[in-house]
Amino acid sequence: MLGIPCALDRFIQQCVLQVLQPQLDPTFSEHSYGFRPGRSAHDAVCAAQRYIQEGRYYVVDVDLEKFFDRVNHDVLMGKLAARIADKRMLGLCRRYLEAGIMADGVVVGRQEGTPQGGPLSPILANVLLDEVDKELEKRGHAFCRYADDSNVYVRSQRAAQDVMETLRRLYDKLRLRINEAKSAIAHPWERTFLGYTFFVTKKREIRRGISDKALAAMKDRVRQITRRTGGRSLTAVIEELRRYLPGWRNYFQLQQAGSRFRELDGWIRHRLRMLQLKHWKNAATVNKELRARGLTEAEAAKVAGNLKSWWRNSAMLLNKALPPKWFDAQGLPRLAT
Repeated sequence: MLGIPCALDRFIQQCVLQVLQPQLDPTFSEHSYGFRPGRSAHDAVCAAQRYIQEGRYYVVDVDLEKFFDRVNHDVLMGKLAARIADKRMLGLCRRYLEAGIMADGVVVGRQEGTPQGGPLSPILANVLLDEVDKELEKRGHAFCRYADDSNVYVRSQRAAQDVMETLRRLYDKLRLRINEAKSAIAHPWERTFLGYTFFVTKKREIRRGISDKALAAMKDRVRQITRRTGGRSLTAVIEELRRYLPGWRNYFQLQQAGSRFRELDGWIRHRLRMLQLKHWKNAATVNKELRARGLTEAEAAKVAGNLKSWWRNSAMLLNKALPPKWFDAQGLPRLAT
């Protein structure tokens, strides 16, 4: 199933957004961080860290099942009508929601869900979920919501269970379903939030870390870029890393796991040394290149004589021939600054 252009083109959607944003955004909960001017995922992560540091050692981590595909149009339009008096704006929003999608070559109407990637979808999601935020506020709960990703921090398991039941009831009123497989009551350091996780130091300080899932995804991407069978030059590979790594680093710059970025830098350089060794192809070329980079004849011969052990051979002596400064000169960005 493929989407087709909405009845409203993207320019008109942006115009509608510019009209609605100033009216709606000030009415949203201070605990809502997604797709709002002056707020970010980083703000949400820092707020979560503060709540845990205050002693809220239980989290109600809720994931909504296919949220953007299951937004009920009538429920959402009812929430919008309570906030917006301009019927023309309401009509445009309704048209946006009901824009058809292409299924097997036929355009069919949409009964629920918001268009994927549309600029209006995030603010409409905030309108729908603000009712849940306000109810949590009224009950005095500490929580963070980014789009449909919501974490509530409490001081006891009993309180967490009460919150989970409250959320089930509130989401049911909105005709939304909780993904039970991905939702849980747990300690915060057992869950992830927006790609981050939290850990406790010996001094009982709560610190931010990168989740295992986010690290695995990053390493998978780097492995794909630096694969030995890609047939690309080292220059081309580093150029692709230059496009990927800075954005990843900027998002995870809040991590407080000490040497994590330095460890990843070393691992990436190891991957690139392996790739360079593969590019040199044969023992004679390896010997020549390593001697030119300062290795002794015995050192170069040791590496050249063991070319099949790519990963192991890309450490130790090859570090001397291709040190971190050499990669800096090639334009490889570092995660650790």
